[in-house]
Amino acid sequence: MGKYVLKRLLALIPTILIIVFVVYFIMELTPSDPGTLILGQNASAEAIAAKNAELGYNDPFFVRYFKYILNLCKGDLGVSWTNNKPVFDLVMARFPVTIILAAGATLIGVVFGVLLGVLAAVKQYSGWDIAGTSLAMILASFPAFWIGMMLIILFSLKLGWLPSYGTDSFKSYILPWFTTACGFVASQLRMTRTSMLECIRMDYIRTARAKGQKERIVIYRHALRNALLPVITIMGMNFGAMLGGTVTVETVFTLNGVGTLLLASIRSKDIPVVVGAIVIIAVCYTLVMLVVDIAYAFIDPQIKARYLKK
Repeated sequence: MGKYVLKRLLALIPTILIIVFVVYFIMELTPSDPGTLILGQNASAEAIAAKNAELGYNDPFFVRYFKYILNLCKGDLGVSWTNNKPVFDLVMARFPVTIILAAGATLIGVVFGVLLGVLAAVKQYSGWDIAGTSLAMILASFPAFWIGMMLIILFSLKLGWLPSYGTDSFKSYILPWFTTACGFVASQLRMTRTSMLECIRMDYIRTARAKGQKERIVIYRHALRNALLPVITIMGMNFGAMLGGTVTVETVFTLNGVGTLLLASIRSKDIPVVVGAIVIIAVCYTLVMLVVDIAYAFIDPQIKARYLKK
């Protein structure tokens, strides 16, 4: 197990190199320059040129790239071009909001998605199955910003139960959680239903039933446990993706998360913040997927045996 974890962590190095290169290249293709965006269109050409030279933006692309990689190896993510603050501090100041948003939406998605998926599989072709499948299609079809605005109109403007913006209290996260979780519930429901349908038709399920096991034990102890592997994979991927910041939800509910920081930094062409934030997100995403892989060992003894051999 230890060797496997070490291999996964070492594989993160080329991943980070590629990610930094791609982000730098994309930002290079964007129009304008940071000097103009920082000083404004009315600034003189000399002031803009001096600002770009100060930021090192006039250096060739590969020179800037390798300088950033050398600093990254030292643990330095650079300094923001727009406010001269360390990139790490800027991202970490926004990260708790994104973590809370992602964790809450993941919990809601797993609870409702798995329960409805199991029910749809066990009651295949029944009204429960049709209702669950239809719900998944509806939730996957509606964009997050529309769902968020509808929830704001109903629960904030009409009923006055929940706040529509900010992060002042627990209630402030309820609407963003459910807005973000809608698409999550749809994917979890579909994956759970498909995986459960495969498992409940296996021979060991028929054997458990033939031995007189209660249907509840057959479904939740035997079928669901073996059906959880793809479900956990989807859960980890969704949670990791949300760590990048759900820009739409954060914008609708005025949340100061990583997503809005990235959006603002891209608009101002603040390359150190954009690259640094994406590097932190990539590391977190890789660690989340590593935890998912390790969780497989606690669910499937065969996978655990393979890990122990490595």
